[in-house]
Amino acid sequence: MNNPTEQLQLTTFQWPQGFYSDGIAIGLGATAKKDFGWLVSVVPAAAAGTYTTNKFQAAPTALTKATIDSHHQLQAVVVNSAIANSCTGQQGETDALQEQTWIADKLDIAPHLVGVASTGLIGATLPMTKIQAGVTQLQQTTTMAVTEAVLTTDKKPKTASVQVLVNGQLVTISGFAKGSGMIHPKMATMLGFVTTDAAITGDLLQTTLSQTVDETFNQITVDGDTSTNDMVLAMANGQAGNQPLTQATDTDYATFKAGFSLVLKALAQQIAADGEGATKLVEVNVSGAETTADAQRVAKAVVGSNLTKAALYGEDPNWGRIIAAVGMVDAQMAVDHVEIWINGAQVVAHSEGTAFDPEVVSKAMQGPKVTIQVDLGVGVQTGQAWGCDLTYDYVKINASYHT
Repeated sequence: MNNPTEQLQLTTFQWPQGFYSDGIAIGLGATAKKDFGWLVSVVPAAAAGTYTTNKFQAAPTALTKATIDSHHQLQAVVVNSAIANSCTGQQGETDALQEQTWIADKLDIAPHLVGVASTGLIGATLPMTKIQAGVTQLQQTTTMAVTEAVLTTDKKPKTASVQVLVNGQLVTISGFAKGSGMIHPKMATMLGFVTTDAAITGDLLQTTLSQTVDETFNQITVDGDTSTNDMVLAMANGQAGNQPLTQATDTDYATFKAGFSLVLKALAQQIAADGEGATKLVEVNVSGAETTADAQRVAKAVVGSNLTKAALYGEDPNWGRIIAAVGMVDAQMAVDHVEIWINGAQVVAHSEGTAFDPEVVSKAMQGPKVTIQVDLGVGVQTGQAWGCDLTYDYVKINASYHT
């Protein structure tokens, strides 16, 4: 199998060797959808995580962070939707610890090998009788049911898989995520789970995850709100049998990281495209920047501008919304020489509008994806961000989220 990084492609979703999962409905929400599940490795796995920067970090998020920080190992993660177990005080902390203990007892493993993840309504406590009954029902299957159990207002599960060669061994990297609203990661405002059968140390996995999250999940925005709960976890159980990756200079580490990044990027784009009420995925590519950080800040500012998002929903090539968003960013740019394109049509040259045909560009914006290109004219660095349009349905969904 020849796999230079530039030829990596996503494959049909599959669990890496030695991973199992399940997802069931236990009645946590108002519908009969799956709302409880787990992800299990046959052996303790190297683990890494990135976590929301919201000051009101939810009990399960704080517990999982402390658990991973202490050993950089996990063997299982228990997840639920509908109820966030956030801003629930001591009761919420006790309930998260109880979930950890119940899963550990069921699998006959140490509690410090169990992570806990919740998403849903803030301020509500978990019905622990239902949780306890749910734990007894969980099975170790190879279905994708757990990818449904984490969903809230999402329209569909988000999944991605890739396979690469590491020291001659076929390694699978697969991930799934939830996220539709309250998306403006710093980290995280969604739940993301990445599994791999690669052998890699916990420290290097943490470095890989942190770096990759900055370029993927942290470059999406739906509504500018950062959640209390969410996180991205990675688990690597070594079942592929490759020579363990211990440092960034190791043979084939670059290939592993490229595959890992491809999975996270695919999940990030799926979250952006599934923004609450969204009809379009919006990709912003920034070039000509002095630094990568400048490029990323400008890209995220454009994709996060409500005026731009509303114009995109209306398929209105109003480039003034875009250049105004660019100009608000504390980044180096050639103020008289910024260039902007919408779906390949140049609408701004030297910071002034061009003689484009609005009807032609508007028609090009009618598809499911709009790509905006911005050139800042001061350097060679680039950056990307993803988001969605702003629609009437976004307000409808969030006006009745609690009820």
